Amino acid sequence: MQNPQDTRPGAGEPPQPAAAPQAPPAGEAAGAAVQPGPEERLAEAERKAAEHYEAWLRAKAEMENTRRRAQEDIAKAGRFAVDKFAEAMLPVKDSLEATLKAESATLENLRAGVELTLRQLAAGLQSAGIVEVDPVGEKFDPHRHQAISTAEAEGEANRVLTVLQKGYMLHERVLRPALVIVSRAGGGAAAG
Repeated sequence: MQNPQDTRPGAGEPPQPAAAPQAPPAGEAAGAAVQPGPEERLAEAERKAAEHYEAWLRAKAEMENTRRRAQEDIAKAGRFAVDKFAEAMLPVKDSLEATLKAESATLENLRAGVELTLRQLAAGLQSAGIVEVDPVGEKFDPHRHQAISTAEAEGEANRVLTVLQKGYMLHERVLRPALVIVSRAGGGAAAG
């Protein structure tokens, strides 16, 4: 029983369970756990440096392999660039050899054989991207034509009148300019 005369604080109250020890504030506890010593920090830095060095070595090796493969591809492309063109020229050579072997060929047969060979040659050139330039009537272009002379003509000046020798282009590059005669304004025409 309780003594009614007991005047101590908390004397008439039921006993309280013992309080759990208070944890230090979150910032202090986290700071203590996160802050490794200098040895741990050095070991972690060395581990990361080793990982980065290994990654760098792998990247360097991959770059060297890529460079080497690219050089090999370029060398192969240079060696075999004419492969398709050479393949297209073989039938032309065969036709010319067959013409030379013919002993009893008539002029008409020879002409037909040469025309066939010329068509084979034109097809071979076209398959290689070589295009014939025959600019009769076009405006003179010094990048694609070579003027041999000029001649007075009716109409606009600087037009190709005659092609003495056809030109050839490989895609957009001039292999050989066309040799041409270019018009100049006639004596009575006013220059525009």
